[in-house]
Amino acid sequence: MPLDPHAKRLLERLAALNPPSARSLTVEERRSALEHLLSFTGTREEVAGVEQTLLAGAEAELPARIYTPAGAAGKRLLPGIIFFHGGGLVAGSLDSHDGICRSLANASAARVISVGYRLAPEHPFPAALADGYAAASAVCARSGSFEVDPTRLVLCGDSAGATLAAVVCQANAATGQLRFALQLLICPIMDFRAATASRREFAHGYLLDQATLDHDLDHYLGTGGDPSDARVSPARAAKVAGLPPTCIHTAQFDPLRDEGAAYAARLRRAGIPTTYRCHSGMIHLFYGMGRLIPYAATAYRLIGADIRAMLA
Repeated sequence: MPLDPHAKRLLERLAALNPPSARSLTVEERRSALEHLLSFTGTREEVAGVEQTLLAGAEAELPARIYTPAGAAGKRLLPGIIFFHGGGLVAGSLDSHDGICRSLANASAARVISVGYRLAPEHPFPAALADGYAAASAVCARSGSFEVDPTRLVLCGDSAGATLAAVVCQANAATGQLRFALQLLICPIMDFRAATASRREFAHGYLLDQATLDHDLDHYLGTGGDPSDARVSPARAAKVAGLPPTCIHTAQFDPLRDEGAAYAARLRRAGIPTTYRCHSGMIHLFYGMGRLIPYAATAYRLIGADIRAMLA
């Protein structure tokens, strides 16, 4: 299928601005650029409630936001989605991904708990991983206070947030301390050193480019970090046994497409129930720009249907 015409127009508009290479951006400029892109979320969906809270992090309490889906006010023990936002582990926030979390809550009929984990370079690897595991542990331990069903907990993220979710799931598989009913990975970065066909074909001109991936990785790892470490690139994990059922969504014109597909295939070979969808005609982050790419609404309906089916 060709590139979606709405996505094509967006890419043409961005190219006309002749933006500098991401490698030349400061971290603050990178963060501002992501905030700008996600301002195209469109009209943010109404939900039954949004609550600010704090979760135990690895070193200090973390800000978090709880979204109760529309029509679920007063209901207890809904499915719960622990959500890690994207942004290369150097950008993104509770605010930038507010619209995404609202849509995800309504589509899945689940409470979404969005986690404000620490970002690099102020807090380089493995701070985000430590916070992610600590936050997931806190939700599991206090599921009743969050009014989520402990038997229907989903660990989720988008882009680099999906990387974080995948690594937390792998870390937990080694210990079995936490119980997740599902991991949901949306356009995940699975291997920072991947050399796939989609990485080559869409390395430039498709929103997420190789320069942005390199910029973020440099700031996340700092000096001496190893991108082939499975805690950075979860596709390189030696084993995938013990992982929960998995749902992976990718986009046809995303450089990350092939590594997401390959991870889904690997999990299936390992006997892990896995649902995989590649959204035709779409680019990276399409689901966060619904005002410009109307297909985002369809994608949320499909994501929600997959979550409900796999939790049933």
